[in-house]
Amino acid sequence: MSQNNIQMFPKYDVIVVGAGHAGCEAAVAAANMGSKVLLATMNMQTIAQMSCNPAMGGVAKGQIVREIDALGGYSGIVTDRTMIQFRMLNRSKGPAMWSPRAQSDRMAFAAEWRSMLEKHPNIDFWQEMVNGLIVKNGRVCGVTTGMGIEILSEAVVLTNGTFLNGIIHIGEKQFGGGRAGESAARGITEQLVSLGFEAGRMKTGTPPRLDGRSLNYDRMEEQPGDENPSKFSYSDTPTLTKQRSCHITYTSPEVHDLLKTGFDRSPMFNGRIQGLGPRYCPSIEDKINRFADRDRHQLFVEPEGWNTVEVYINGFSSSLPEDVQYKALKKIVGFEDVKMFRPGYAIEYDYFPPMQLSLSLETRLVKNLFFAGQINGTTGYEEAACQGMMAGLNAALAVKDQEPFILKRSEAYIGVLIDDLVSKGTEEPYRMFTSRAEFRILLRQDNADTRLTPLTEGLGIKGMDARLARVREKVQSANAIALYCRESNVSPDDINGYLETAGTPAIKQRTKIHNLLMRPQIDIMGLRQALPHLNEFLKKYDAECIESAEIDLKYEAYIEKEQEMAVRMRRLEDLRLYDSLDYHALPSLSIEARQKLTKVRPRTIGQASRISGVSPSDISVLLIHVGR
Repeated sequence: MSQNNIQMFPKYDVIVVGAGHAGCEAAVAAANMGSKVLLATMNMQTIAQMSCNPAMGGVAKGQIVREIDALGGYSGIVTDRTMIQFRMLNRSKGPAMWSPRAQSDRMAFAAEWRSMLEKHPNIDFWQEMVNGLIVKNGRVCGVTTGMGIEILSEAVVLTNGTFLNGIIHIGEKQFGGGRAGESAARGITEQLVSLGFEAGRMKTGTPPRLDGRSLNYDRMEEQPGDENPSKFSYSDTPTLTKQRSCHITYTSPEVHDLLKTGFDRSPMFNGRIQGLGPRYCPSIEDKINRFADRDRHQLFVEPEGWNTVEVYINGFSSSLPEDVQYKALKKIVGFEDVKMFRPGYAIEYDYFPPMQLSLSLETRLVKNLFFAGQINGTTGYEEAACQGMMAGLNAALAVKDQEPFILKRSEAYIGVLIDDLVSKGTEEPYRMFTSRAEFRILLRQDNADTRLTPLTEGLGIKGMDARLARVREKVQSANAIALYCRESNVSPDDINGYLETAGTPAIKQRTKIHNLLMRPQIDIMGLRQALPHLNEFLKKYDAECIESAEIDLKYEAYIEKEQEMAVRMRRLEDLRLYDSLDYHALPSLSIEARQKLTKVRPRTIGQASRISGVSPSDISVLLIHVGR
């Protein structure tokens, strides 16, 4: 390194490559742990850009955003400060399924993220492409840039998104790029492969962006936000006071027929795209092909912000020729006079199968090198952000030679996601769903703070002391409410009128409030109106504590059952397997188990049990080997 380079750059604790959702959370996490961080990005103007839909949260994804917030991440705070609509999805189902979702102001979201990063004293920035790593004796020591500059560090977190050898496809046209108007990143994949890493290809896509002034919203179905909007962060962020509506419209057989005229020029159908796309967010042409019996598909018309007319068409992702996209759009109800800002496109990019990582997201081949986000085969802002946060935390801990911070499957959706990736791998873009979690009743969006914030005690994350105090106060309040409901009796004369209107049988003798709450027709708001003493008692508690207590009381038996299951699983998670274990020296294991265990190097018996190809009899062999 030249003397000039030494003067330009100190040696950093952590370098984060890429400033998307994973990179931003990684930088903040490491910086809040006291690390000196460099955030390297090709373009400072696209920090935290919402490359796809302008929204955060959704089914399972909303739970992840709340978990990020509970662990000190910034995604929930930024979302609360910049959202234009809030909806709690699945309210008609049980609380395990409730999922917060916010429509965001795309430009304000990115601007707020950049502002928060720039205000952090531990974060520096460098705008240039990183095209290589400095690796010595199996350990990462920094990065090299396109200008030939070497920047040294103790750890590196790669969050390259869709930029690694990215190729954009629109019909028969293709060109290099990691995002519309931005260059692909080259050099890192080739170096990692030379170091022994396995790489693959995936694809994703985005829909056309439209001029909202050209749409007829009167012909569409309005989708307003919640009447009493909530928020994501457990901190003191603003509550939304005004909202913008989304709208719903549909494709039709005529739209499908027009789209089919371009199938022969589609990169997906003519074989030019080799990577697998997201199963649960397919392109419109893929939906027409896979669901040929359906004569229409739902489209969500989503505004991109307060001060723009640009509109995102959720559900119309496409890589068909731009003229085919435009002709088909004009046949959609409400789109008859549509004007298009830019067409949709598909993007193909490199990723690294995540079974090459440990549960800390550190690579097995290179010490102190961490991967987070789409480089691991995931899709979605939320999935990327939580990986970035965990990689940043663990990179900072690695620099301090401390044990990694790892979340169990019974503790967080984040734990489920990372365990799935590392233990099972993925051959298509991984998306989080509630169905992937065994402990959905425990892992609710309302209790992310009480589940996770106490786990940060002792880690040294900046700003968590106040959050810990708030969590303790919330738990005490919820416990006091629950105790009151368990001990307070209600007479038939006081409550039977309300029970009758609620459509549930009357009581014949005095009973506890808790017993009434167990009935599916009864909620605490209704009981407050019927019981003055309960209403008076609850006045000193906020809505969040009351809801938490109500859920714990109403679903008590289910929660206890899942807790018992989690304890049983935790026994296996506490049985450590060491990296030095030679599985090929255990002849009682099946050949497949020996191969898979050697490749994944599970941290615990519990993780080993979730590896595809490892049977219960193989687990018994491992239990005997560790003395159980």
